[in-house]
Amino acid sequence: MEGGTHAGTDTSAFRDCFSLAWKNPYVLRLSFSAGIGGLLFGYDTGVISGALLYIRDDMKSVDRKTVLQESIVSMAVLGAIIGAAIGGWLNDRYGRRSALLFADVLFFIGAVIMAASPGPALLIIGRVFVGFGVGMASMTSPLYISEASPAKIRGALVSTNAFLITGGQFLSYLINLALTRAPGTWRWMLGIAGVPAFLQFFLMLFLPESPRWLYRKGREEEAKTILRKIYPADEVDSEIRDLKASIDKEIEDEVDSEKINLIKLCKTRTVRRGLIAGVGLQVFQQFVGINTVMYYSPTIVQLAGIASNQTALLLSLVIAGLNALGSIVSIYFIDRTGRKKLLIVSLVGVILSLGLLSGVFHQTTTHSPMVKATESSYGNYTCPDYNSATNAASWDCMKCLKASHPGCGFCASASNKLLPGVCLISNDTVKDLCHGDHREWYTRGCPSKNGWVALIGLSLYIIFFSPGMGTVPWTVNSEIYPLRFRGVCGGIAATANWISNLIVAQSFLSLTQAIGTSWTFLMFGVISVVALIFVLVCVPETKGLPIEEVEKMLELRSLHCKFWVKRPERFGKTPEV
Repeated sequence: MEGGTHAGTDTSAFRDCFSLAWKNPYVLRLSFSAGIGGLLFGYDTGVISGALLYIRDDMKSVDRKTVLQESIVSMAVLGAIIGAAIGGWLNDRYGRRSALLFADVLFFIGAVIMAASPGPALLIIGRVFVGFGVGMASMTSPLYISEASPAKIRGALVSTNAFLITGGQFLSYLINLALTRAPGTWRWMLGIAGVPAFLQFFLMLFLPESPRWLYRKGREEEAKTILRKIYPADEVDSEIRDLKASIDKEIEDEVDSEKINLIKLCKTRTVRRGLIAGVGLQVFQQFVGINTVMYYSPTIVQLAGIASNQTALLLSLVIAGLNALGSIVSIYFIDRTGRKKLLIVSLVGVILSLGLLSGVFHQTTTHSPMVKATESSYGNYTCPDYNSATNAASWDCMKCLKASHPGCGFCASASNKLLPGVCLISNDTVKDLCHGDHREWYTRGCPSKNGWVALIGLSLYIIFFSPGMGTVPWTVNSEIYPLRFRGVCGGIAATANWISNLIVAQSFLSLTQAIGTSWTFLMFGVISVVALIFVLVCVPETKGLPIEEVEKMLELRSLHCKFWVKRPERFGKTPEV
């Protein structure tokens, strides 16, 4: 049922990966330098969630329009779609190293534009430029690492890219928290993003191109020189022979005038099967809701009843830390237990966590504090919709926050935030009055005695998601395609990931307003069940397989109703199920 295991693969891959620090630091240097592309990805994903809180405070037009908030977040995703699509062609034409250098330049330009933005329009333009860079780096970094890694520890090294993604997210929350009281808060948060881009550009100037790409382009001596630095002396010759055989076969099968196109990809059995698994994993990675957590975690924390920006950022920092910890767990297990098992365990946990979140938010929204008649000190600021309502006695906090003419907020009771409070017009003056009376001011979510359970649900979601669905889709996509198609297919898969990301990022806040936070998380839970079935049916195990053997494995497998199984006519025995 599962893919074969390379003779050199065993449970010591994790230990061997870190032993390279003194045995062969060159491989780690390649991996971590390229992995900074993951850091760019992670930092941008995390930083916007905190910066958005302060952009809303600074730009009232953004605060009043949910669609504008979603656009500021998701325009980077739109840029990433374009960047990933172009990145596939750029990788095959000019090489993995050149694609990373170009991505760094675009990301740096975007960071400068965002930091200097006078209004939402230029901010969105900067977000698009950052997206260009992130999209290219997201598919190039794991590809470069995969092609410059020994097969035995390839999964662990590619997972360092995922670790740097989550590390970038953690770093972004840490920086967000540190800058909460700095002048121009969100400008510093977004502008600092240019630092890792500059660092990677500098480091990559002194690193070589991918040896497999060089070999494919006929630069065999350059490729052999790099392979001798990567592999132990007793493995170099066999690696070169395997690489030569793989490329010779591809060239033999090619028609000189034929170009790679979608029809050819679909007609090529190994590529088609690889794309089903690779693209499917990338789409489901987003549709199970991960970037609602990463883009909007402070907002989700506030929806759970935490009013303070600083407290929301601190709690989000904890969630990001768990995400980074999960990536370390993945580095340990991905070459020990395999890709598919990690995915299955991950999705089961995600389903349970989303069920918990859905239940908690249902309880929170249906048991929010009641609204009482406005006190005299707030008489001039009472929410107009509340004053004109015929059923004002039935109003609770959630109904107050849904009032829109103008937007209204809930000033909680001074003695106990769960007791009835007042519904007031939402502006800075009223907010200051409420805080002046030592009350909590709520505009996103309502006070709840069970809000802390939502934080547990978010933490469990991240703990389960990160080691499996967070890292494995990128690892599988870096190793499942034949060499000739790897850049293009990687670009297709990354583009599918970013399109799915865009859909989720642009719709999450609107969904929570339209159907409620509880139903939104329940929807993600149902999608997670479908994702689990997809993994069981469509995703093969690539653990320990040298890149050249993955193609053979896909060629000799057919998709049945439950699993990838061996064909009896090819193997001469009863298929395994």
